[in-house]
Amino acid sequence: QVQLVESGGGLIQAGGSLRLSCVVPGKSFSINDMGWYRQGPGKQRELVASITSSGSAHYKDAVQGRFTISRDNAKNTVFLQMNSLKSEDTAVYYCTANIRERVLSLWTENDYWGQGTQVTVAS
Repeated sequence: QVQLVESGGGLIQAGGSLRLSCVVPGKSFSINDMGWYRQGPGKQRELVASITSSGSAHYKDAVQGRFTISRDNAKNTVFLQMNSLKSEDTAVYYCTANIRERVLSLWTENDYWGQGTQVTVAS
């Protein structure tokens, strides 16, 4: 079992910036795609951004041009730089990673999630 560890959330004024980080601890696996989801009040969880192991990134239309996802493969870490924040960006943000690992002598690919970090944008 792998537990992703997130950090960087908080309360920010509209127009401000925050940077989220997510570390995948351990070394006995490889990481495929990584991403960030969010769930706002009364809303369903949605994909915000994703990034492949080679660095190809994809974004939700609403954050394109304002958010940047990146990763440091040597440190098993994914980042989400959020600029020009809006009140509608208020949500709990979750990181996710698709991990290739050895389970009971078999290689498998499994999705793991962080515990979530609250981002609140005050208008």
